[in-house]
Amino acid sequence: MISKDKLDRINALARKAKADGLTLKEQKEQKELRQEYLKNVRKSFKNQLSSVKVVDEQGQDVTPEKLKQEQRKDLLH
Repeated sequence: MISKDKLDRINALARKAKADGLTLKEQKEQKELRQEYLKNVRKSFKNQLSSVKVVDEQGQDVTPEKLKQEQRKDLLH
């Protein structure tokens, strides 16, 4: 999870970009922080998806095979 300080910095840079523009150093920092943030979001989403099970009205497991394969792969790592 990304720290509150980093999240605050991302938001501060976004506000500054809209108001005044960013220096090259700030643009680089913003890009790196955004990449870190997106990496965390993707990791969190993947973790959440690995616990999903799809069940039909009759209670049968109809989880797509591709998702089951990914879940098995995640268990091995």
